Amino acid sequence: MNIITGRHLERRTFLKGMGASVALPFLDAMVPAGRMTAGVVEDPTRFVAIELVHGAAGCSEWGATQNLWDPADVGRDFDLTPSALQPLDEWRKWMTIVSNTDVRMAEAFEANEIGGDHFRSSAVFLTQSHPKQTRGSDVFAGTSIDQIYANRFGQDTPIPSMQLCIEPVDQSGGCAYGYSCVYTDTISWASPSEPLPMIRDPRVVFNMLFGAGSTAEDRAARRRTNSSILDWITGEIAYLKRELGANDTVRLDRYLDNVREIERRIQAVEAQNSSGEERQLPGAPAGVPDSFEEHTRLMFDLQALAFASDMTRVFSFKTGRDASGRVYPESGTDRPFHPASHHGGREEAILDFHKINEYHVKMLPYFLERLQALDEGGTDLLEKTMIVFGSPMADGNLHNHRRCPLVLLGGANDQLEGGLHVKAPDGTPMANVMLSLLHKLGMDDVHSFGDSTGDFSLTVPHSASPAG
Repeated sequence: MNIITGRHLERRTFLKGMGASVALPFLDAMVPAGRMTAGVVEDPTRFVAIELVHGAAGCSEWGATQNLWDPADVGRDFDLTPSALQPLDEWRKWMTIVSNTDVRMAEAFEANEIGGDHFRSSAVFLTQSHPKQTRGSDVFAGTSIDQIYANRFGQDTPIPSMQLCIEPVDQSGGCAYGYSCVYTDTISWASPSEPLPMIRDPRVVFNMLFGAGSTAEDRAARRRTNSSILDWITGEIAYLKRELGANDTVRLDRYLDNVREIERRIQAVEAQNSSGEERQLPGAPAGVPDSFEEHTRLMFDLQALAFASDMTRVFSFKTGRDASGRVYPESGTDRPFHPASHHGGREEAILDFHKINEYHVKMLPYFLERLQALDEGGTDLLEKTMIVFGSPMADGNLHNHRRCPLVLLGGANDQLEGGLHVKAPDGTPMANVMLSLLHKLGMDDVHSFGDSTGDFSLTVPHSASPAG
């Protein structure tokens, strides 16, 4: 094993054995003497984009009057009590709400595109570009913001970016209204003609991050023994600990405990789903929990571990699929997701959809807690992460794309102030916000994005009209 390099560990240090390859978290031993400034190690911002499909109840005409999504007050003194964002109230220091921006590239441009909003919207969320209507392989949208960032700042990590999802996205061919299913199956585009596949199975993500066996046969054999990936590297771990200080040893133990706990949970899900008992999600891979909450938490845990080990710095996460009929009983309503979004403007039905929106937002604090618990170079990973949470649709009942939900979370290496609600002038493209985020991510040489008309201030409330 070649762990020690000079007088410190390399940041990209792996413990390897029997097909396993476990990257280490940040340790003090990885900082050469004189390289740490004010106790903080500088490195690129981690980036996560999370799509909420179908918009929000608070973006309907009546829901907006009740502040079911955006709070009534702009600036810093806002009340989240009636909003679906209320579960984030304890995290408002890390939250910037951006309201009243439009995703016009998801609208129908021609008569034959009318009605196809569900089948093109996801492709627009991170590209802010209008998809070409086609059922064939000649798909065309735009390069997504996560991939622009990954191309610049993700190439020196083992995995430049990862794309995750909760719902099945393995359909092929055309969906409806003349659109290829790929437009609704992914939110990440490496180029305008290159959509990236998304991973639904936590086991697949785990194996990618931790090199759990060199072949499918090796991985299957290990799972049959119910052994841990960490069992393959016990000698490596013991050797490394002899070289570490007390603080690093504690940090390493905590990280490895997290790896083992996530692996154990995946194993438990696989055992349950392979038991022969009837599943709520028939046909789903064995590693996919039937529980939406457990599935989402596993995906968040894997993202946090990937950031901690610097295996990747970029994630996109699609939490639903357009036109999904999934039911979320824990939300307080038994109405299926897609029918609930078509509330017909009825107040009671809008409030039902609002319950689902709030339930989805309730998943986020778990991720924020995990990031904040990961210490790195004198700060935590929440300080170093930019999370974009939003939807390319506004009112799911009308399939419109004006005044869409958008929330930013995390410190982004001091690029996001947090504790702020910024309301954009009418007609402002969401692409303006995305362009500003690219600048905050260190890409000042990017001058346009999608249908952007200019930069967007994320520090003070707007009053001027958008440019262009």
